[in-house]
Amino acid sequence: MSGAASGTSKAAHSDVAAKKKRGPGALATAYLVIYNVVMTAGWLVIAVGLVRAYLARGSYHGLYYSIEKPLKFFQTGAVLEILHCAVGIVPSSVVLTGFQVMSRVFLTWAVTHSVREVQSEDSVLLFVTAWTVTEIIRYSFYTFSLLNHLPYLIKWARYTFFIVLYPMGVTGELLTIYAALPYVQKTGLYSVTLPNKYNFSFDYYTFLILVMISYIPLFPQLYFHMIRQRKKVLGHIEDYGKVE
Repeated sequence: MSGAASGTSKAAHSDVAAKKKRGPGALATAYLVIYNVVMTAGWLVIAVGLVRAYLARGSYHGLYYSIEKPLKFFQTGAVLEILHCAVGIVPSSVVLTGFQVMSRVFLTWAVTHSVREVQSEDSVLLFVTAWTVTEIIRYSFYTFSLLNHLPYLIKWARYTFFIVLYPMGVTGELLTIYAALPYVQKTGLYSVTLPNKYNFSFDYYTFLILVMISYIPLFPQLYFHMIRQRKKVLGHIEDYGKVE
């Protein structure tokens, strides 16, 4: 009996593993391919917009205004990735994906959009450039992976460019939040003061400071996780090249 039960358990486990290995069905795959192609194209539009604006102005100052609308649209469109994880068509953590996506959506809308004075800051261009290159590579990686034709160059870029782009983006994000602090404190943006009928108070200025502090434990964890992933995905290939 125990042997039969063990065999049944192993068979059930194998079925679950096989389902996970197969990935999403044909319809879900088609949807994900379309989604990732659209997102790749969207971030390419942002990249082209940045280059064209720079060539036209001859300066990198204030380039945010040339890509403001597509940036808001496509960064907000990334919220669908949380849904993809939640319904199971993408095998990623809902919590981790939600944190990564919503942190960028927060910076896009609750900081850069809401505090117009920071939109001309060079730090905005810093994180926008980092996001743009990162997302073009990331969505291209997902698209070709779904099609089972992933070029090594895109795989290498996916697990290499982050080494520079991630710190670059985080630096731009932190500097932008820091630049917004005086304006938030002066205007009381999004803050709720007592007394009020809900007996509730909220200080957006303090909240932004806490957001900045949260980068201290979170950034190293995510960064070194990607370093470990790089070694896992590319390490054996690079080791093989050294042997050759």
